[in-house]
Amino acid sequence: MSDLKISEKTVTLVDHVESKLFKFITSRKLRVGDAIPNENELAEALGVSRSVLREALSRLRMLGVIESRTRRGMVLCEPNMFGGFQRVINPLILGDESLINLLGFRIALELGICSAIIDNITDDDIAELDDIVKRGPAVDLNFYKAESEYEFHSKLYEVTGNQSIIQFQELVYPVTQFVHNKFRDYFEPINRKLIRNGQIVTHDDILHFIKNRDKEGLKTAMERHFEPYNRFLTVKRTVTGDRSIAVSKKKTKTR
Repeated sequence: MSDLKISEKTVTLVDHVESKLFKFITSRKLRVGDAIPNENELAEALGVSRSVLREALSRLRMLGVIESRTRRGMVLCEPNMFGGFQRVINPLILGDESLINLLGFRIALELGICSAIIDNITDDDIAELDDIVKRGPAVDLNFYKAESEYEFHSKLYEVTGNQSIIQFQELVYPVTQFVHNKFRDYFEPINRKLIRNGQIVTHDDILHFIKNRDKEGLKTAMERHFEPYNRFLTVKRTVTGDRSIAVSKKKTKTR
């Protein structure tokens, strides 16, 4: 394990040890369930104290990469891909730009699963969606109660059968709701205009195309359903971009 030796210190020592441990796992082509050398062996190979090594190992445990098992010591595990995200995707600690980017990501993903929804939808799924729509109709400017919005879109993710997509929905939903509530003043005039022009698309409209197994119709309906968000994103990105330019010019003048 001589290749584990720490030689550079351009980052914190714990960061470097963590990186070396990942390289060790990949270079040895370890598989899930394989044993990892004990702390004494790793600390000696890395040339660091056990306290530093333990901090690095605790990070890997938090990510679900390793775990300790009775009589076997540390073993390699398959981590939850979104485990790290769960700890940091908190709308209360994210800046506006990050919130906006996550909202855009969610929209792009949902538009991308339209074909999978039609390919996998069953009569039972349609019956469940129908019940969700009837129990949670749109209210006030086509806004939905939080539970209705969550139920409907979560069911669409579930229909795809893709567990990563389902997990992502669980993570990003609170962000979407937070953005919706925080920037409600932006959404209200957009929704009013769309309603006035007969361009608003409801959950019931989306369900219509799902019932007909119409992929293209569903994708178009979803695009129009997210139109308020897309218009909001365009406005906010423009504002954010203008602010960035203004800051850049100010720094240039200062120099």
